Amino acid sequence: MNKLKDLPLTSNHWGTYRVETDNGKVSALHGFEQDNDVSPIGQGIIDVLDGPSRIKTPMVRKSWLESGPGAATDKRGADSFVSVSWETAEKLVAEELTRVKDNFGNNAIYGGCYGWSSAGRFHHAQSQIHRFLNCIGGYTRSKNTYSFASAEVILPHVIGNMFELLIDTTSWPSVIDNTELLVAFGGIPIKNGQINAGGVGRHVQLEHLKAASQSGVEFVNISPIRSDVEDFTSALWLPIRPSTDAALMLAIAHTLFDEELFDTDFVQQYCVGFEALLSYLTGKDDGVVKSAEWAAVICAIDADSIRKLARDMASKRTMISVSWSLSRQDHGEQAYWAGVTIAAMLGQIGLPGGGITFGFSATNSIGDHRTKIPGASLPQGKNAVENFIPVARVSDMLLNPGKQFEFDGQTHTYPETHIVYWAGGNPFHHHQDINRLLKAWQQVDTVIVHDWCWNSLAKHADIVLPCTTTLERNDIAISPRDPYMVNMGKVQDAVGESRNDYDIFRGIARRMGVESAFTEGRNESDWLEWIYKKTADNAEAVGFTLPGYDEFKDKGWFRPDPPSTPNIMLEAFRLDPEANLINTPSGKIELYSKTIADFDYDDCPGHPCWLEPAEWLGGDTAQYPLHLISNQPATKLHSQLDHGSVSRAAKIKQREPIMLNLLDAESRQLKSDDVVRVFNNRGACLAAVVIDDQVMPGVVQMSTGAWYDPLEPGEIGSLCKHGSVNVLTLDKGSSKLGQGPIAHTCLIEVELYEGDLPPVTAFDPPEIL
Repeated sequence: MNKLKDLPLTSNHWGTYRVETDNGKVSALHGFEQDNDVSPIGQGIIDVLDGPSRIKTPMVRKSWLESGPGAATDKRGADSFVSVSWETAEKLVAEELTRVKDNFGNNAIYGGCYGWSSAGRFHHAQSQIHRFLNCIGGYTRSKNTYSFASAEVILPHVIGNMFELLIDTTSWPSVIDNTELLVAFGGIPIKNGQINAGGVGRHVQLEHLKAASQSGVEFVNISPIRSDVEDFTSALWLPIRPSTDAALMLAIAHTLFDEELFDTDFVQQYCVGFEALLSYLTGKDDGVVKSAEWAAVICAIDADSIRKLARDMASKRTMISVSWSLSRQDHGEQAYWAGVTIAAMLGQIGLPGGGITFGFSATNSIGDHRTKIPGASLPQGKNAVENFIPVARVSDMLLNPGKQFEFDGQTHTYPETHIVYWAGGNPFHHHQDINRLLKAWQQVDTVIVHDWCWNSLAKHADIVLPCTTTLERNDIAISPRDPYMVNMGKVQDAVGESRNDYDIFRGIARRMGVESAFTEGRNESDWLEWIYKKTADNAEAVGFTLPGYDEFKDKGWFRPDPPSTPNIMLEAFRLDPEANLINTPSGKIELYSKTIADFDYDDCPGHPCWLEPAEWLGGDTAQYPLHLISNQPATKLHSQLDHGSVSRAAKIKQREPIMLNLLDAESRQLKSDDVVRVFNNRGACLAAVVIDDQVMPGVVQMSTGAWYDPLEPGEIGSLCKHGSVNVLTLDKGSSKLGQGPIAHTCLIEVELYEGDLPPVTAFDPPEIL
């Protein structure tokens, strides 16, 4: 065998690996020599690259092939498939797109295609499909992300653009050298830090967290789950009732004001709206003082602990970390706004080791000390269609064509959708209330999907076009979130008749007369060189030089030198707030927003506030007394590679584990490894019990990502045998402002499953004729 450093590289959202092959097939993945904390997730692809779940030819759902668009849509998920040639598949797709365009307009094509897909810069599925759909006249698109949609919308009104703030996050070296107290709302989950959108060259979150702990930083973990901060930090754990973070934060803010612990000068110089906020905190507006005693009843943290936390934060150099998960709860905007409010009142924003950050270890990049690579992307062209939906309102759109909806101060209308075209991602994993999605899915004429394996999305499609994996094509990993550029060489031939997305779209574009517009006369190799040279030009413009393209390919990777000093978020704003206005309507931090107040929303007023979750108001707390936290898994990225060896090894009796506190398990007469039925009024699934005091009483934890596997395929409301948590979660917007997903506001009950266990069939292909 060649030396490891001589093996070709590949990169994924969970890491970079040296690839070993045997007789033209991938046989092993070895951790990149630059990475001291290699993620095991990558190993999960080896056994499934050419396994039973691989899609090897174009497929068409039998009923659709026999009877055409709109046929037997209730059979999606249960119907058999027919293998067809690429010629036939291209013809069917081209004709269906043309039919819908001509009869209903391009806004009848939904191409949101939300999902992480490939780490490569060229074979990025979203870029490819959006470029193609723009070439044929456009499509209805989605806005924002499932990860933090409500935060994306609220923060520009309060402190600036979310993505700019993530790039500008105070780096870990500043925390290590200067922070005395790090208060983590939602924790610092190292398992999430395995991941980075666009690729990971070197995992850094664990080493930075260890260094911070060794330097004497004190940690407070405010989460229903103790393990959201590593044990070696000796973090103080304040277990909090899910979806109540905003109430706790408001009580901290009230304590800072009531005990005169806030920075008056900072609030006056750098903020607007403090007096209006005080009217709410002190109860002048509604007669309710937002005191520690008030919050204690709501969030299940005693008042003395709340006051002590506020005092500690005011007396020390404090960094606040607000997890992305806090945005994924009902009224998720409020926790982010309230978190900024506390940081502003403490007056440490823009200081070394102080202020606020949005999600240390939410991904590997948050707080990484790196030089940002200004990577070029595949141009997507211009979308001629103005229609869009907030990303998590897919079912609403499909079920309610022509209905108006509110979003960020404007009124929009859901289009009438006839085609859903998806490449990259899986809504049957990441969307809430799968049973509602199933009903919505039946409303469209045609679902077209690009995928490489028979996951739940592919099984619910009409036309499935088999695509390659990153190991079967050439690409370059470049991301502004990671300092490594990686040459991703093709290491094995495509399995079966699968094609990369570019070639798939090229064939359809040819039939629709737009091949030249789509390709611009370039093949894969041409585009990769174009992207690299554009990135090199961008790098020169910001002060560093990339190696020549051939030199880069020969070495396989490149990393620019890191900055000489740590980054401090909003440092320039603090030094001169007049010369360095932040990107808000006033140019300052807005503790009260007149813009939002003028929207006159009943679920998002003009200042941070506490609003009781709709799930509680429905009276379900007695029937469904347990709060479900469906956080990110440790063994896969969302649902990617759930069928691989790493993910499957973590299952119990082939089911997704569910963690219960001993008190909750005993009261239900449950023991470890029992298979239970997890249920509410939206759906039910099976899971296997893990009993652990890492989760507070009244709360259960069950990771997302188990492939949806109904007992009766195609039947709405069928029991998921495997453990897909999104049969349970609520499909409701966080507010009229943000319309984000609220998966973490979810009440359920658990009971022992009686009878013979049904076999898990999630990873089996459908019947193929």
